[in-house]
Amino acid sequence: MDDRSEEHDIEVEGANYAYERKISGILDDGSVGFQQPLLARNRKNTTSQIAIVGANTCPIESLDYEIFENDLFKQDWRSRRKIEILQYTFLKWALACLIGLATGVVGFLNNLGVENIAGFKLLFTGNLMLKEKYFQAFFAFAGCNLILATVAASLCAFIAPAAAGSGIPEVKAYLNGIDAYSILAPSTLFVKIFGSIFGVAAGFVVGKEGPMVHTGACIANLLGQGGSRKYRLTWKWLRFFKNDRDRRDLITCGAAAGVAAAFRAPVGGVLFALEEAASWWRSALLWRTFFTTAVVAVVLRSLIEFCRSGKCGLFGKGGLIMFYVNSGPVLYSTPDLLAVVFLGVVGGVLGSLYNYLVDKVLRTYSLINERGPGFKVMLVMAVSILSSCCAFGLPWIAHCTPCPTGTEGKCPSLGRSGIYKSFQCPPNHYNDLSSLLLNTNDDAIRSLFTSQSENEFQISTLAIFFVAVFCLGIITYGIAIPSGLFIPVILAGASYGRLVGRLLGPVSQLDVGLFSLLGAASFLGGTMRMTVSLCVILLELTNNLLMLPLVMLVLLISKTVADCFNKGVYDQIVIMKGLPYMEDHAEPYMRNLVAKDVVSGPLISFSRVEKVGVIWQALKMTRHNGFPVIDEPPFTEAAELCGIALRSHLLVLLQGKRFSKQRTTFGSQILRSCKARDFGKAGLGKGLKIEDLDISDEEMEMFVDLHPITNTSPYTVLETLSLAKTAILFRQLGLRHLIVVPKTAGRPPIVGILTRHDFMPEHVLGLYPHVDPLK
Repeated sequence: MDDRSEEHDIEVEGANYAYERKISGILDDGSVGFQQPLLARNRKNTTSQIAIVGANTCPIESLDYEIFENDLFKQDWRSRRKIEILQYTFLKWALACLIGLATGVVGFLNNLGVENIAGFKLLFTGNLMLKEKYFQAFFAFAGCNLILATVAASLCAFIAPAAAGSGIPEVKAYLNGIDAYSILAPSTLFVKIFGSIFGVAAGFVVGKEGPMVHTGACIANLLGQGGSRKYRLTWKWLRFFKNDRDRRDLITCGAAAGVAAAFRAPVGGVLFALEEAASWWRSALLWRTFFTTAVVAVVLRSLIEFCRSGKCGLFGKGGLIMFYVNSGPVLYSTPDLLAVVFLGVVGGVLGSLYNYLVDKVLRTYSLINERGPGFKVMLVMAVSILSSCCAFGLPWIAHCTPCPTGTEGKCPSLGRSGIYKSFQCPPNHYNDLSSLLLNTNDDAIRSLFTSQSENEFQISTLAIFFVAVFCLGIITYGIAIPSGLFIPVILAGASYGRLVGRLLGPVSQLDVGLFSLLGAASFLGGTMRMTVSLCVILLELTNNLLMLPLVMLVLLISKTVADCFNKGVYDQIVIMKGLPYMEDHAEPYMRNLVAKDVVSGPLISFSRVEKVGVIWQALKMTRHNGFPVIDEPPFTEAAELCGIALRSHLLVLLQGKRFSKQRTTFGSQILRSCKARDFGKAGLGKGLKIEDLDISDEEMEMFVDLHPITNTSPYTVLETLSLAKTAILFRQLGLRHLIVVPKTAGRPPIVGILTRHDFMPEHVLGLYPHVDPLK
């Protein structure tokens, strides 16, 4: 881990501390005085506060999805006019429309760029092969791939390391409540778009579908925060969503739009967001997400119609993936169902093996990526050379195949893209392996899904291609380029399915194209462990509802089998990256513990009317983001919990210098001089820092009333509540802080604060190593 990671290796969340009563004021030596903790004095939460985002390590924090009900919020809500509420509702739908429009256009341009760049490269290589200039063809092919790969890697390594990989684990973590630096920044969006174009066009066994999910989320975040002040792209009329809750909904719409733009699958995009990406869902969000994906579908349809006139270069009529499988009646018997079950079982085993190997390769690559941007680029270049050698070298071991009857003028494909590549073959012959390897990934999938000729690809060709794609997909994922897993998995599954279809041809009524689709479904189910969304995406891709029962069956079987071995690939990557993701269920061992068992200390709290110097010192000495506020005499008869104040709100309050020389309540004055929007969450990197404050020594001795910015209705739990129930409550409500209160009277009003790091297995099992994780 690099030096930047170590300097951030401190308590970023700052929660999880046992209660300790603070002596209000500053001591003679200027330091802040605290009494001894009452609980867990030496207990610290040592879970990692940094994670791998893309190909870089950075500090992580939690998001405030809870509605912060302080006096300012209540005043703002009561003062809203009906027209303002209608304007807010209209803007949510308008932003959903803008996200759909922008994501659809970006998805189209992404495909347009890939098809033209890769098409030019393949045509140039093919023309050299026709002239029997084989070495020149190889160096031209490998050189173009190397240049494109280097550009993509340089963008990722030097401009936006967070753009590496598919981005789906990072988006999934964000929607779970985890924020990380640059995860959705404009620079990440820029690199994600162009890095994906260059990476896919470079011939890597990667897809642009995963990066499109991240791209859609970045677009939604950019619009939701009103643009980017850093890059002078700001729109004041869009700055109505200065809270994490509304941005979460927009980013959910963006993730769904990304899937819809990548696969031309609007319904599949909604189901993907529901099943895989989002941690919280409600009917209103379902409507807006569906509207967003519908806009994407209309935009793509319009742009494809425009390209039918031939104005899009090599994009042609089929640049956006749409795979047509035999649309005739799908008839099957008992042996066919047994074959489908076999496909599902083997797909589940292969999918779990794929996940296991991807995890090992990612851990190995992280050791290389930690050495710096230069090593990231060199790793990409090495993998590019290996991929080029495989793509150009393996077809030499394949046999030339006579062109099928009825393909005159199409076979072989000369001077244009096509599925019949002549490579080194004589006239009227084609090399079936080069038709798969020396082609774009989308065209290779179309070739595998086709049912026109069962013998178009030899059994040996399918076996070689499956092994090549399986291995190249594993070693390619994890390098510093935007790369998705959907297409490599579909390629491997389709080749494996078609291979089984060829072997079972004499005893099965199903054609090889359908076997290829079912193989892709089984492999997807075995790696990603999604069922409903994958089923609908595949049906929308192939435009054939008649295959629904078989696709459902193979997905259910493959997921069930794969779950016996390990987790889904995105869940594994989330864990491997160190992202503190909270599942929707509690671990079994949590039922043997209670809430107070995992709080750690010390806790820093403030009085309702607090001395400015005390607050400033606490903010400077800690990175805590939540501070309990205690009502104490003379304002109350006994100490009682007032609520919780956020670090960001305290900074804004101190910057406004709304102080008093007397220790009295003056919250009404603050309410008259402040607006709720002054405390709205800023965009990425725009928030106040303690270093931005300029407070004089005289002001340090003054007082500030914290009640107007204190959430007076925080979620609390008794210290004796089961840790399992506490974890489920924390996850379902989307909390950042959960206050633990004592069960008996006569004690301090707060026992501690829980954050997501307190529920992580590393922390809990570290405190209680004797606990059995499975019981």
